[in-house]
Amino acid sequence: MIKTILQRILQLIPILFIVSTIVFVLTRIIPGDPAVTMLGPQAPVEAVEELREELGLNKSIGEQYILYLKNVLKGDFGKSYAYNEPVTKLIFERFPNTLILTAISLILAIIIAIPIGIISATKQYSIFDYVSMIGALVGVSMPIFWLGLMLVLVFSVNLSWLPSIGMGSLENGIWDYVSHLILPSVCLATIPAATFARITRSSMLDIIKQDYIKSLRSKGLKERIVIWKHALKNALPPIITVIGLQISTSLSGAILTETIFGWPGMGRMIVDAIENRDYALIQGTVLFIAFLFVFINLIVDIIYLYVNPKINYEGKKGGE
Repeated sequence: MIKTILQRILQLIPILFIVSTIVFVLTRIIPGDPAVTMLGPQAPVEAVEELREELGLNKSIGEQYILYLKNVLKGDFGKSYAYNEPVTKLIFERFPNTLILTAISLILAIIIAIPIGIISATKQYSIFDYVSMIGALVGVSMPIFWLGLMLVLVFSVNLSWLPSIGMGSLENGIWDYVSHLILPSVCLATIPAATFARITRSSMLDIIKQDYIKSLRSKGLKERIVIWKHALKNALPPIITVIGLQISTSLSGAILTETIFGWPGMGRMIVDAIENRDYALIQGTVLFIAFLFVFINLIVDIIYLYVNPKINYEGKKGGE
């Protein structure tokens, strides 16, 4: 297991290098000049050229790329043009907000969806099964931006029950913070919840049809113990994999959610950085999120190995 984990860690190096290169190239092909964006279209040519020199944009693409890689290897993502602050500082200021939103939405999705998937599997072809799976299909198909706007329209505009913009503050009381969190977390939890419900049902159906489950039932064990203790344990590996993938997906989905609800997280910051042509901030935030993706996948693999040690990650096939 340790050898497999070390191999996975070493695989992170080329992945991050490729991602950093792609990010650099994509930021350079974004239309618009950061110096012109910062100074305005009416700025004198001399002022624009002076700012380009200050930002290092007057150098060739090759020189910029080499300097960029050197700084990344030192853990220096540069300085944001728009915020006039180090990118690292901005990331660590905004990331906790995104992490809170993502964590709450995933916890909400797990609490709701996994029991629904288990009950649907044990009551296959029942009314509950049909309704829940239709709901899951709708949830997977529903665009986040549309759902977010509908939540704002219904609960903020029409009913005036919940705020639609901002994060709230604990200084104004716990309800102020929670009320600002409800709509964005529900919006972000919809797709993961639908996915968890479907994969849990599918995995549980495969397990409860196994002979050892029938044997446990024949021994007189309570159905609750058979399902929740024995069947669920063996159905966990694919569920864990999907949860790990949805963590990454939720971090990506947070970009839309944070923009709709004005949540001050990394997603909102990335959108602002793109609008401002803030190369350093775009590169730093995207590279940081890419690192999170591969790190989360590594953690999921480790958990997978722990839950099911028979899983082989070392490329052996056919019982070799």
